Amino acid sequence: MTITQFLPQLEINTDLARRIIVDFIRDSVQRIGLQKAVIGLSGGIDSALSAYLTTEALGADNVKCFRMPYRTSAQNSLTDADAVIESLAVQADTVEITGMVDPLFERFPDMSPVRKGNVMARARMIILYDQSVAFEGLVIGTSNKTEMLLGYSTLFGDSAAAMQPIGDLYKRQVRQLAEAIGVPGSVIQKPPSADLWEGQTDENELGYTYDMVDQLLYLLVDERYRPEECVEEGFNADFVNRVWRRVRANHYKRTMPNIPKMSRRTIGHDFLYLRDWAG
Repeated sequence: MTITQFLPQLEINTDLARRIIVDFIRDSVQRIGLQKAVIGLSGGIDSALSAYLTTEALGADNVKCFRMPYRTSAQNSLTDADAVIESLAVQADTVEITGMVDPLFERFPDMSPVRKGNVMARARMIILYDQSVAFEGLVIGTSNKTEMLLGYSTLFGDSAAAMQPIGDLYKRQVRQLAEAIGVPGSVIQKPPSADLWEGQTDENELGYTYDMVDQLLYLLVDERYRPEECVEEGFNADFVNRVWRRVRANHYKRTMPNIPKMSRRTIGHDFLYLRDWAG
């Protein structure tokens, strides 16, 4: 598939996006009486951009970044994370997760790479939430819109956070904003990877490129196209159906745990925002 006609619709005003997200982070943190935040740095573009935006919102002294490698993590992931830390002059620490997760891997030797990846993602979030208490800051998420729609995340792992500042930016838009805000080129240009096991890349695991799926998701979600209308626009029918099934099947990851509605104002249905109690 070589469809590219919808890429221009994914272009964003980076100055406006930057102001909106920075203001959102600052307001969300300060509204609950805090000034600080913690964030996990994988060495990838999503966490790097989130760190840049959070630092702009709160100041370098109020942000602490954590590198949390496993023994098979790529060295360039640590190097790129270090470049972000040095550029932002934020506080930082490295907490290796090997000793945390290997005992569980040994207990279940038939564990698949996906299961191991889920364990590592959740171990990293344990560290972040513990350190958020020690640092007195909120945990900042690093998931983008493409990942969230596809369910390409670990529930209570990388999807766990107090907020997801780049959660309404498709992967292509993340790249645009990262370039505009000055994220190191080595981070922007590297193949996207969750660094869950050696040689793992997002696009190889998904089976398609981010540019291709971003265009399709834009039509399905933002423009509310029906799957058959996307096929009429030139997308492969099997590709459209696979992606749409994945979006639907992973909806539960994008919501709070489901609660049956028993009252007029139910958590997760009607009682949703901080504005509900004003002040």
